[in-house]
Amino acid sequence: MRVTLKLLRYNPEADQAPHWESYQLDAEPMDRVLDLLHKVKWETDGTLAFRRSCGHAICGSCAMMINGVNRLACKTLVQDLSGDTITVEPIRGLPVEKDLVVDMEPFFKAYKAVKPYFINDDPPPARERLQSPEEREIFDEGTKCILCAACTTSCPVFWINGTYIGPSAIVGAHRFIFDSRDQGNAERFRALSGGGGVWRCRTAYNCTEACPREIPVTHLIEEVKRAIMLNQL
Repeated sequence: MRVTLKLLRYNPEADQAPHWESYQLDAEPMDRVLDLLHKVKWETDGTLAFRRSCGHAICGSCAMMINGVNRLACKTLVQDLSGDTITVEPIRGLPVEKDLVVDMEPFFKAYKAVKPYFINDDPPPARERLQSPEEREIFDEGTKCILCAACTTSCPVFWINGTYIGPSAIVGAHRFIFDSRDQGNAERFRALSGGGGVWRCRTAYNCTEACPREIPVTHLIEEVKRAIMLNQL
């Protein structure tokens, strides 16, 4: 089949603003959008810039806006997209460095602010800190996050409010807030309760729809809100 791959290109060294460029490609229904990007870069235009690494929906590097929806290019098949024109843009809300490459530093800065790591000042046990399967299951969904930023950059609040911590950071906090072994909630709640914290969420569900790992992001955000409220009572 013949498809048109329409890319939003931007080279800060040469362009005044982003612009569209189209490429005519032969594609198979089971080709991934990442395969099409490789064809352009390797066979037509080596200046095309985009991120990719594992190619198996694990690293999260190739998050892009494909046909107007945040997706992983390595997971999106040509046969799953309607029509014979495929549009690819960088994810929104983060500065574009070149073509489909965005500056992820603001995203990771927000993630680090919620202290997404285990905190426990008790003396280490002789063997391990035990936890039941039921306790582990409570925060299981949050452990699936691959930090692709698809959820955060699909959020309209994130687009218009540069201080909003974003869905991914809240999911990262959830994973430790509900860990029965962790003792760092006081610090996390302070980070999440500020002006750019969890209360900025307007429950639009864009984040849940965008997640390539099918994490119920909106539900986890609501659980974090509830935990903060109960802690403050």
